[in-house]
Amino acid sequence: MSVTQADFTRAMMDAGQPVPEGLTDHLGAPAGRRFSVYRNNVAVSLTEAMHSAFPVIAKLLGKQNMDGLAGLYLRQHPPSSPLMMFYGGHFPAFLEGMEQLKHLGYLGDVARLELALRRAYHAADAAPIAPEALGALAPDTLLNTRLELAPAVQVLRSPWPIHAIWRYNTEDGAPKPEHQAQDVLITRPEFDPIPQILPPAGAVWISALMAGATIGEATEHAAAEDEAFDLGATLALLLQGGAVTGLDSKG
Repeated sequence: MSVTQADFTRAMMDAGQPVPEGLTDHLGAPAGRRFSVYRNNVAVSLTEAMHSAFPVIAKLLGKQNMDGLAGLYLRQHPPSSPLMMFYGGHFPAFLEGMEQLKHLGYLGDVARLELALRRAYHAADAAPIAPEALGALAPDTLLNTRLELAPAVQVLRSPWPIHAIWRYNTEDGAPKPEHQAQDVLITRPEFDPIPQILPPAGAVWISALMAGATIGEATEHAAAEDEAFDLGATLALLLQGGAVTGLDSKG
């Protein structure tokens, strides 16, 4: 009797499942004990990967709770890639779907921030433009220019103080979070990603740029959300973060 990949994976991800019938070792003997040891090693490795990928979530929940959640998560979402750097993509939604965590509504977005930081860290390199290149454009040309942004750029919007929660749990002496919405920009000017709070409507502006809008079009979108949108401050965050990698002024 042959063992299907689906049966093998199901048993591998859930210690409550029996060893697949017909599974043998290299000597042709039943692989019960060897399979159990291997299954345990896989579970331990994936649990450690989740702790490494979401250290703030692990700190907020405590090791025992994080271990339990990691076990539940890996059964529902086994790895689809051998690259563990990308494991955990469904974890924010998984946290939001846990009834016993409903009172901690911010967990999902904090996990999204940690996931975005990891994606930024592993994103492809891209050389930034010199800030003077924008200053050399005539005003009309500037408004009709599209910005090319680095692959590491990430933008998150949240009704929770996700940046403050992240700082409070990663930096000594960081102020205690206050309940307020925060939008976050992640750039990677050198080796490590840097999360920063965006000014009002800044996330709308950058998201529009990422969707292909010109500077003028993106500014209109941002101003529609907040008339006091500060273009200069938001653009400065991108330039300081080495996030602008090209200009398209073809119109």
